[in-house]
Amino acid sequence: MKIAVYPGTFNPITNGHTDLVERASRLFDHVVVAVGTNAQKNNTMTTDRRVALAQEVLGHLDNVSVQAFDSLLTEFVKSCGTNIILRGLRTVADFEYEFQLVGMNRVLEPEIETVFLAPAEHLSYISSTLVREIASYGGDISKFVHPAVAREISAD
Repeated sequence: MKIAVYPGTFNPITNGHTDLVERASRLFDHVVVAVGTNAQKNNTMTTDRRVALAQEVLGHLDNVSVQAFDSLLTEFVKSCGTNIILRGLRTVADFEYEFQLVGMNRVLEPEIETVFLAPAEHLSYISSTLVREIASYGGDISKFVHPAVAREISAD
């Protein structure tokens, strides 16, 4: 069984994330959406809220699960019984950062492989950071996120 772990903070989960998970669910037997913490990012929602929203947004996919993690990604991947990390690439800047991560992860766990998917072209400009910024000014984020996410963010 081929299992892929798709890590991120998902703060919030966007339509770009959802697109990537939907396509990955057709490529892998199971996809674990790994909702993590990142001390360098300002998480406006708790991990539990981000997990719950991801579960709601991705609930239509039978071979996808959502789990929180607070460890080295390589350790979490091994605990899931796999050696595949799935990452999304939107821009060249993403690639440079992701390439660094691949190198670090290979040093930590040489048997772990990283697979990259690009979101659909019409979703490639969406980022959680931009969604949060638009929402902070009262802007309409409904084109960028699932309705449940838009409701959750507008309720804050």
